Amino acid sequence: MEKLNIKTDNRIELIDITDKIEAIINKSKVKEGICIVFVPHTTAGITINENADPSVRKDILKELNKIIPFEDNYSHSEGNAAAHIKASLLGASINLIIEGGALKLGTWQGIYFCEFDGPRQREAWVKIMEA
Repeated sequence: MEKLNIKTDNRIELIDITDKIEAIINKSKVKEGICIVFVPHTTAGITINENADPSVRKDILKELNKIIPFEDNYSHSEGNAAAHIKASLLGASINLIIEGGALKLGTWQGIYFCEFDGPRQREAWVKIMEA
């Protein structure tokens, strides 16, 4: 397993980590297999979405903030209940296909670390399993 260190700069942001995941896959020399990316945080998540147009990230965050506002009379006393909810909706892990030694994604897809309670120093754990 490899640990990917991620420094976030904002309270909420989507950070493209596709290149970092590809580098870990290349380093592994696995030709056929599965790559699991897991985020060990309760206020951060991971997702796959379009990486060609940065406005998509902006729109995702805008809508998440609209449906899950930072302040909404939550019971959780730490003041980050919205971050926990957003992280639960997006999820803590993704499975990726490795074929021919390369990450298999759709034409416009990228892998995003999702920060909902930053800025912080975070991790994503990457496990590659050979098929």
